[in-house]
Amino acid sequence: MVRELLSGNQAVAEAVRLARAQVIAAYPITPQTTIIERLAELVGSGELEADYITVESEHSAMAACVAASLAGARTFTATSSQGLLLMHELLHWTSGQRTPVVMANVNRAVAPPWNIWADHSDSMAQRDTGWIQMYAETNQEALDATLFAYRVAEDRSVMLPAMVMEDAFLLSHTYMPVEVPEASDVDAYLPAYDPPRRLEPGEMQLFGSFSPPDLAYMEFRRDIARAMEDAHAKMAEAAKRFERVFGRRFPGPLEEYRTDGADVVLIASGSIAATARDAVDELRRSGLKAGLVRLFVFRPFPTDEIRRIAERFPLIGVVDRAYSSGSGGPLATESKAAIMGMRDPPRVESFIAGLGGRDVRPEDLVAIVRRMVKGGGDHEQWVGLKGVT
Repeated sequence: MVRELLSGNQAVAEAVRLARAQVIAAYPITPQTTIIERLAELVGSGELEADYITVESEHSAMAACVAASLAGARTFTATSSQGLLLMHELLHWTSGQRTPVVMANVNRAVAPPWNIWADHSDSMAQRDTGWIQMYAETNQEALDATLFAYRVAEDRSVMLPAMVMEDAFLLSHTYMPVEVPEASDVDAYLPAYDPPRRLEPGEMQLFGSFSPPDLAYMEFRRDIARAMEDAHAKMAEAAKRFERVFGRRFPGPLEEYRTDGADVVLIASGSIAATARDAVDELRRSGLKAGLVRLFVFRPFPTDEIRRIAERFPLIGVVDRAYSSGSGGPLATESKAAIMGMRDPPRVESFIAGLGGRDVRPEDLVAIVRRMVKGGGDHEQWVGLKGVT
């Protein structure tokens, strides 16, 4: 294992190299472009033996990945923002065809107005497409999560696509020390892709065929639902295996930080979680018992884990870097739904922060925790609006 200074995008590309992806379909969009540029270099130099397909759109990139995966290839693509939205139809086809495509999405704000900075609205808008979703906090985790994604997605009881998220520029273009594992260790962790079925020349097979109401459509959807449930259990197994092979702990769906004896906790994901750690440290130094619950996996949603958190802490603040119009913060909304029916539930407050890459500072999170403790409300509150304190 070597320690290198890598950007988040370089870390993802290294993971794809180590995973020995066989087909890469690519269309550039800021800020993910340097992922596919680096992969093009690796394929061009022979360091990665893969077919590199340049296409005319993100929609076509995903179509190429679906076809290649059906033929038995380990596939990869990357995108951001409007590119992910353009893929939307194919995202459903990917999960519906049960093709374990792995994609990096560099979280970027959705236009209009045009904005290229960090925002989770693009991937949160795809939460019902049947993709596993994981949100990296660091560049190390961007690399690790990509390997982890292949391991879970290709499990025969899962066979669903997986999306690894990293925040635009905050991770994608920021350099951090990253431990790059040896190829032999990755091979031990991630065997060659061996699908239960594959397209073969001369063998007629039918995919995505017509299904009237009284045939199998509902059963088909139920099978996808069960596969998503199975993914939750397989993640636990894959995390244990990851630690045994690489000697590095891998987070579960949730990761707690300084929650011991906490009176109030924040729930956050992505790079905001790193900022929240500093806020928690500051609050602890001031005598306020605060903690952090960092959500790493958003799909499948960790309902049971959130309920266990809700049983332990009376006051919870959920910080979303996304907003679902007419509803609120997606993470807050789903967290509240998870604790429905609980006896004596905690007070849960929703905070919208960092949209379009607006800076979220530790002092911002310290301030919202102090407001929560003094007594706030459960309606969403927007943090850092210009001219609003």
